[in-house]
Amino acid sequence: MEDRQAQIEKSIQKKFHKSLFSKFTKAIVKYELLKPGDKVAVCISGGKDSMLMAKLFQELQRHDKYPFELVFLCMDPGYSAPNRALIESNAALMGIPIRIFESDIFDSVDEVGGSPCYLCARMRRGHLYHQAQELGCNKIALGHHMDDVIETVLMGMLYAGQFQAMMPKLHSTNFEGMELIRPLYFVREEDIRHWCAYNDLHFLRCACHFTEQNQEVCASGDSDSKRLETKALIARLKETNPQVEKNLLKTTENVVMNKVLGYKFDGVKHDFLEYYEEKKI
Repeated sequence: MEDRQAQIEKSIQKKFHKSLFSKFTKAIVKYELLKPGDKVAVCISGGKDSMLMAKLFQELQRHDKYPFELVFLCMDPGYSAPNRALIESNAALMGIPIRIFESDIFDSVDEVGGSPCYLCARMRRGHLYHQAQELGCNKIALGHHMDDVIETVLMGMLYAGQFQAMMPKLHSTNFEGMELIRPLYFVREEDIRHWCAYNDLHFLRCACHFTEQNQEVCASGDSDSKRLETKALIARLKETNPQVEKNLLKTTENVVMNKVLGYKFDGVKHDFLEYYEEKKI
């Protein structure tokens, strides 16, 4: 067990240092995701992204640049016994001291009907915030990677008629003093999969009741069909434009405000005509 753990950690320090650890630290530095004295709840879903994030946080803590605390928080929203056992065995294999707490979210969203994924995600986040705050944490870390960020931007445009980024950090609106951070912001999913294959690691995929009953929709572990469509669209665009993903991400910090018809700020909608005659925009 210790040999496997050492091998996994060495792969992060050596072979995958540039593609994983360096990009992890880049997001932390660029977006100021960590400060001395922080206590971070690293939220473990059992999937590849959150488990890698946990190992990257452990590696960062070994560098001892400044003091911060980690809690590896895992919620069991109603997993089957085999799925929970997989999370526990992977955590033990990788040397991640997870703290598991139970909730009944899966049973609750089963009653909603249709695709309950959005509601499930919101409920899970609320439970994680609450539990993290109870443990004295001031931040929760989620394992969204660069592909999630890019897809979310495009999905908003195509399916919701809005342009907004998946932010690298957010203040909680319901839990005073709490923040959400996304330190995998620059890490590519392909590199995470490569790391998993290299170490022969097999993690939990989406394991809710909806997934179990809708395998044709959730074959990739993603129960959101719109996200699957967006993934496929980006892959097709990439065939003729290899920079399409980087360009989509770049748009989130290159918004030309005097060339937009309208925008929202703190929930208030503004129109370009408000400022047009004064030539402020």
